[in-house]
Amino acid sequence: MKENTPPRPAFDEDDELIYVGDADEVLNQWEEELNDEEDDAELVEEDEVAGFADDEEEFDDVYIPERDDALVTFSKHTGPVFCGALHPNEYLAVTGGEDDKAYVWNTKTGESVFEATGHSDSVIACEFSYDGLYVATGDMAGQIQVFKTTQEYKKVWEFSMGDMCWMKWHFGAHVLMAGADTGEIYVWRIPSGDCKVLQGFGEKCEVASLSHDGKKIAAGYGNGAFKIWDIKTNAPTLDVAPNEATTHTSNITCLSIDRDSQQIVTGSEEGKVVVMGPSGPVGVMLPNGGPVEAVLIDNPEFELKVAATGTLTGKVTIWDVARQTARVECEDPHMTGITKLLWGKDCSLIAGTLGGVIKVWDLRSGSLKYELLGHRNDIQDIAYDKQKNVLLTTSEDSTAKIFQLP
Repeated sequence: MKENTPPRPAFDEDDELIYVGDADEVLNQWEEELNDEEDDAELVEEDEVAGFADDEEEFDDVYIPERDDALVTFSKHTGPVFCGALHPNEYLAVTGGEDDKAYVWNTKTGESVFEATGHSDSVIACEFSYDGLYVATGDMAGQIQVFKTTQEYKKVWEFSMGDMCWMKWHFGAHVLMAGADTGEIYVWRIPSGDCKVLQGFGEKCEVASLSHDGKKIAAGYGNGAFKIWDIKTNAPTLDVAPNEATTHTSNITCLSIDRDSQQIVTGSEEGKVVVMGPSGPVGVMLPNGGPVEAVLIDNPEFELKVAATGTLTGKVTIWDVARQTARVECEDPHMTGITKLLWGKDCSLIAGTLGGVIKVWDLRSGSLKYELLGHRNDIQDIAYDKQKNVLLTTSEDSTAKIFQLP
């Protein structure tokens, strides 16, 4: 007997013996039982597969909205749409996405007016100049193109700056600005291309905003540093180093400047909001909701100077800036991560969220006024035209939409 052979069972004399005639019956019975077991196994597999399919269907249902509130949907992009802007006068929008393209399209019909090619990476910034004469598009690799809208979108200028973090037009001149992954801020006159460079220091310039007098740029950096640059002199008027107690020590993701250009709020990945004055930090606010993704300050319709903050966990807070205390937490029965905040009409706060829902709160009470549905995935960018009362949204679902706000 081989070592691995199991021992044979011992039979007692009283054990019933199976004769050859009975063996056929036993074998047939075994075959039937085996066939039944195989059938049961197949049924179990089918049930498991069906259950998995049901699970997938349920998962997809999370991204299927109950309705589509949009007036117009633009669907020509073939990948996530990262950025968008509205024309200051015409019924036009520009959007850019992961498909390395930007489109100018009609916001009433959804028809494409112009396709900007020439990019070799995801288009992460696109915007019309303050008067709508030019439209600029920029990709992650730093390829920037400017087209003249009144000359059938003829390309009038282009530049390659290396990896880019952001790009913005000046709000009162044909001046284009962009921040680099290496920290430099470029300022160009368009279409001549005359250039100034605000010096970097090896940390990416993650976010920036122009002061309301149009003379300074507030910039936040990857290590938590913050600077205010004078465009005319190319020199910083305020230079705030990272500090755990008084300012940020991680990537500054968002900032907003008040109307008097005297106070700035900044938010960072560490979940901290800092109020900056002309000479440096004056206070810290802690939303306690994870990384801060969006901040606003100084609603023009509200009697007090307030700030709004939104976090990636979905917490939206209205702050009393003078006291640096929370006035109200915005109510939300289904908290979803915030991607961007904008002031709306009638003291309202508009938010783009993860999951694709647009949420609008009353900033005085924090009550949720309404939601706009239609997108199937995360909102990447929103732009608001107060005169027309329309909202442009861009999403991971490869679409951009136009909503008419109630």
